[in-house]
Amino acid sequence: MNIPPASQDFDALVVAHARKDFPLLRAKSSVADALARIRREGLGERVIYFFAVDEEERLAGVLPTRRLLTAPLETLLEEIMVRRVVSLPATATILEACEFFVLYKFFAFPVVDKERRVVGVVDVSLFAEELLQDENQTPASAPNDDVFEALGFRLAQIRGASAWRVFRFRFPWLLTSVAAGTACALIVGAFEATLAQSLVLAFFLTMVLGLNESVSMQSMTVTIQALRVATPNRRWFVENLKRESATALLLGCGCGALVGAIVWLWQRDAPAAAVIAGTIFVSLFAASLFGFGVPSLLHRLRLDPKIAAGPVTLALADFFALSFYFSLAWLVL
Repeated sequence: MNIPPASQDFDALVVAHARKDFPLLRAKSSVADALARIRREGLGERVIYFFAVDEEERLAGVLPTRRLLTAPLETLLEEIMVRRVVSLPATATILEACEFFVLYKFFAFPVVDKERRVVGVVDVSLFAEELLQDENQTPASAPNDDVFEALGFRLAQIRGASAWRVFRFRFPWLLTSVAAGTACALIVGAFEATLAQSLVLAFFLTMVLGLNESVSMQSMTVTIQALRVATPNRRWFVENLKRESATALLLGCGCGALVGAIVWLWQRDAPAAAVIAGTIFVSLFAASLFGFGVPSLLHRLRLDPKIAAGPVTLALADFFALSFYFSLAWLVL
């Protein structure tokens, strides 16, 4: 049974949605006996793992399909099964089941009662098929990695990890911000005379950078959400680039005209107003393209856009904005 995301009650018990159409195998039986039982009882809609139980019907181990099919027929299941099984309690909620998929990255979990008797099985398609489905892609063609990503799989890289591991994962990307900040400081220092000539530029520097960063983050967030449910190709890239460019032009025109008018009404300085308005127009357009292009490129390179795109996008957007701001001011003023 699949649960459309719109109707999910994440506090509902997952056992109510667990599959029951699966064979339970005896741990002390042979591979030949197990295969005969599977043929006799049949398989359900989707079987990813087989589960073995002891004489008291309690969960004893899990058998990956490949092990079962490639082992000699006389081999006992208890010799090839994985004894350490991660299972969901029957009292677990749908939300807790999602967290299990994120943490352990397995494709299915048995659901057990207090006596560790198997009462059902849930697989990842229970939650992810509808999330991955669009007009160009069916669940059957969805890459496995996309299934976990739709459930927040990438969070498993840092969840429950030590502080040192989290540091090693995140720090290299933050070095991008450090490098960009240093470069921006050097740019400001190189145009010290221009800045001293027109203090209005200093007054609105924070606003220019703030608008620039806000637009780049908005564009980046929208792009990352789109990448989670789409299969990027040339057509997808061109269509989204056109839409993002049109949006960026409107944002640049609107914000540039508004801030330019504020500068002129306050300081009556037309050249400074033109510089600030022009910078906002161009930098917001560039920031939107950075916000779209960086996550798309990182996704293409199979890097995590949710962690890496932020520092890289902001660094590029700030560097471009400051370079254009002071270069234009130097030419005009």
